[in-house]
Amino acid sequence: MLSTAAATNLTATTPTTMSKVAVDTNVLLYALDDYYPEKQTIAVDLIAEGPCFCSQNLSEFANVCLRRWKFPKEKVAAIIKSYLQQCNYVPVSEPMIINAAEIMALQDFQFFDAIIIAAALASNCTVLYSEDMSDGQLIQNQLRIVNPFKA
Repeated sequence: MLSTAAATNLTATTPTTMSKVAVDTNVLLYALDDYYPEKQTIAVDLIAEGPCFCSQNLSEFANVCLRRWKFPKEKVAAIIKSYLQQCNYVPVSEPMIINAAEIMALQDFQFFDAIIIAAALASNCTVLYSEDMSDGQLIQNQLRIVNPFKA
């Protein structure tokens, strides 16, 4: 189901500059998941473009890899390092947390999703690729949520 080759391929590619795009955690996870090869290909291609992501993404990613997929900690650490090299990491700041709380309250997102959205907004992203947020929704007249796996 989960490919070591996919994890190796992540470290083998170099990022190109993507115009201010962020990814949700599901994109990071699908890049490793052989069970959905079409989604895996799309996810790997998105990651190769060097999108933005934040610590909330990494926390969710590590949790799934360690608890659900039972990856060894060393493997998860290596993949995280690869993502940090390939993508644009956005440290979460206090203003982002405040914005996330407002997004949560005003637009009915879960707080953890609102943190990812706030980090994308703070990075001036115009697109957030996510499978499980509201496809097409525009946040603060700047950030559009897009499902990259939608047929």
